[in-house]
Amino acid sequence: MSRSLIVHRIAPGATVQDLGRNGYLAFGLSRGGALDRTALYEGAALLRQDVACAALELPGAGGMFEATCDLRIALTGAPMRAQVEGTALVWNASHVLPKGARLEIGALISGSTGYLHVGGGFDVPERLHARSAHLAAKVGAVVVGGAHLPVGVDAHDEVGMALPLDRRFDGGAARLVESFQTHLYDADTRARFEETVFKRDARANRMGMRLNSDGDGFFAQGGLNILSETIVPGDIQVTGDGTPFLLMAESQTTGGYPRIGTVIPADLAKAAQTPAGGEVTFSFVSRDEALTAEERHRAYLKSLPGLCTALVRDPAEMRDLLSYQLISGATAGEP
Repeated sequence: MSRSLIVHRIAPGATVQDLGRNGYLAFGLSRGGALDRTALYEGAALLRQDVACAALELPGAGGMFEATCDLRIALTGAPMRAQVEGTALVWNASHVLPKGARLEIGALISGSTGYLHVGGGFDVPERLHARSAHLAAKVGAVVVGGAHLPVGVDAHDEVGMALPLDRRFDGGAARLVESFQTHLYDADTRARFEETVFKRDARANRMGMRLNSDGDGFFAQGGLNILSETIVPGDIQVTGDGTPFLLMAESQTTGGYPRIGTVIPADLAKAAQTPAGGEVTFSFVSRDEALTAEERHRAYLKSLPGLCTALVRDPAEMRDLLSYQLISGATAGEP
């Protein structure tokens, strides 16, 4: 039987994602790819494989899955409750999913989007040099119950590795750089934007998220006369009623709403993982500060394989405890 993962049940909106497609912006296709790119690097580190391997992106909740052969898996991104045949699994770690065993991934604990990785990556067809589904462009589709997701050849066998769970899943502060229309917002409006605590609207999707707040909206001078121009993930557009929208992986490629600022790439995963109703704030930084943050973030991603440690299981939760040799080399106690 071919290597695959059977999807018995899955939450709405789940898709296969990788790092996305570069070079198609001029043709009206944004990069797309995983909402939380850091999670892809974590999965690659835990499974000792290329970060280009595609994973299953799970927004809000998981599902029920079955392996057609022994598979290595890793769980990253927003923490969710997970178990295999009743045995709880540690998040942000790699595990074995035996042939015929069922993996159940439940609801979110924090954050907004979790990821299921497999050794060898999901071997769905490439389209325009990527395996990512881009729903807004109708490239690929959501994964539904009954699907058999093909799995690529796995060149490794290491499991039982874990990474520290970082703090990007509860919202928080994100840094901005000025955009082309930032100067259209007066100093008082920009200061008020930085002082405002926004809440993520529950209706966010892969294209973007509405940022709700109390008080007046944020209005640009001459904002209705902006010509459409290139936009990218991280841009914060402000609509005519003064409401900000943070653009995400599947944002459109051009737009005419004024942009008050752009979230730096190093903080975009944190912003994307803000849970529904979660709070997020923004502050402007200089271009040099943004570049320094990007250098540090790239260095962190590169260091992830070295940060992996052996997973220590809690004996109280090990239903297969008696299958382990707990004592060896016992003697009668004679010298």
